[in-house]
Amino acid sequence: MYYLSPLFFAKVNPLLKLGIHDFLNASPILLLLKEKGPDLGFQIVTDSPAALADRLNSGDLDLAMIPSVEYFKSADNYRLVPNICIASRGQVRTVLLLAKKPISEITSIAADIRSRTSVALLKILFPFNDNLSIHPFPPDPKLMLAEHPAALIIGDPAFKLNKLSSDITVYDLSEEWFKQTGKPFVHAVLAVSEKVTLNKNQKNLFQIARVQGYRRIKEIVSNYKNLPDVENAVLEDYLENKIKYNLDDEGIDGLNHFINLCYQNGVISKKIFIRFI
Repeated sequence: MYYLSPLFFAKVNPLLKLGIHDFLNASPILLLLKEKGPDLGFQIVTDSPAALADRLNSGDLDLAMIPSVEYFKSADNYRLVPNICIASRGQVRTVLLLAKKPISEITSIAADIRSRTSVALLKILFPFNDNLSIHPFPPDPKLMLAEHPAALIIGDPAFKLNKLSSDITVYDLSEEWFKQTGKPFVHAVLAVSEKVTLNKNQKNLFQIARVQGYRRIKEIVSNYKNLPDVENAVLEDYLENKIKYNLDDEGIDGLNHFINLCYQNGVISKKIFIRFI
């Protein structure tokens, strides 16, 4: 059980800049962070996952929810907040590879510029040719597939892919990962800069946000304006049954397995060991 002391609303100075993306999958956490974070000394900053990783690395942010592979690359500089992440176990629907050709014939992929973990995962999951090239693109499937035989789409735009051509094969990367490993996939982790110290109330806030945010999913979906054409029931099912927010032992095992595969496939230059605050 996590709780906040009577000093919950006491200001902590200076403000720590906390970054988190504003895709639907982060909304249960983001809701409580926006409501309670400022009173605990956090300035909440929203951006894309890739941009958050760059800003944390540059020192512009003190802590941030970043793609797991970006944590791997700079693990010596970060520690993780325990028991919180964005993960999935099986089909997730919001990390998709759209392919116009068989995997073995794909030589280039247009990849959503907002993510990096999914690009690393692509190279691990599928037997692409050695000459495969990855091209960063804004998340516009029509444009991406007009210029390349395959496209990687993440986040909310994936919900809008209802009228794809019949010649396009859709691969759910989280589902493919689970088929091959039997483990959950951790998409993003909450990384804290080595120089930053969090007090007890600040640490507890993340656990409270995870638990209470999950209890308010119907409210979150009804107020979410970025996907007006998607039925609430679909979005509620996504948050309740597809996305996991607790970095438990199973999640840590999946994360360590991803670390090992990234190292074996040359995505990272050395093995790393997860450190928590």
